[in-house]
Amino acid sequence: MKAMKALPENYKKILVIDLKKNKKLLFLVNFIAIVIAVVMIIPAHFIVPISVLFDMEQRLGNYALRFGVLAVSAVAYIILHELVHVIAMKICGTQKVKYGFTGLYAFAGSEDYYDKRSYIFIALAPVVLWGVLLAVLTVVVPDEWFWIAYFIQITNISGAAGDFYVTAKFSKLSPDILIKDYGLGMTVYSRG
Repeated sequence: MKAMKALPENYKKILVIDLKKNKKLLFLVNFIAIVIAVVMIIPAHFIVPISVLFDMEQRLGNYALRFGVLAVSAVAYIILHELVHVIAMKICGTQKVKYGFTGLYAFAGSEDYYDKRSYIFIALAPVVLWGVLLAVLTVVVPDEWFWIAYFIQITNISGAAGDFYVTAKFSKLSPDILIKDYGLGMTVYSRG
């Protein structure tokens, strides 16, 4: 897995994915995220009822603490998710990564070109890493903290809807594709 600084000769643009410009795709990815979240919430409710999250019979401070932890954890998760994308890009040889937040999406991107395998590794690295760690966390925390950890897991899985979308899309394309991910979108090239 190696990032390329320049597009090889005989490569032509075959696809552009830009959520900022393609509102239908933006809607689709957000719809997928909502469906994933709902599908995750329903069975978990039968394991630990969601009412446990709102239980104030314990100390009120514990209730406020849980929601404070949830808010801080959600922000930290977004940063850590993008950090894993950055680390994955660095593993693939990228020297300079740009990252930011648009108000709707956090992003990491670069000027490099990635082969299909490298790009799928970059796209899925955060959801896999945090998915495993958060799954372990949801099993070991007491019931009153389950939904705090699980909401971060829901954010992890549903928030990766765009990563799932491009992985599925790119998996169907030719093995020779190269992807340039500029953060808010990507351009795919193939041999002409």
